[in-house]
Amino acid sequence: MLNFLLWLILFVICWPIAIIALILYPIVWLLLLPFRLLGLAVDISFDLVRNIFRLPFRIIGMK
Repeated sequence: MLNFLLWLILFVICWPIAIIALILYPIVWLLLLPFRLLGLAVDISFDLVRNIFRLPFRIIGMK
């Protein structure tokens, strides 16, 4: 909702830039999507490694 309000303010101040931003937003989102997926994969792999190292301590009940 905040993004929409900011876009409306930009539209009132300078409508050509607001229209360009509206057109370019999906393109930029698609370009950045692989980096988000890569970040998710790296985060999941770090969680897996952390949980593998913590497993023995969880089994014996230490925190």
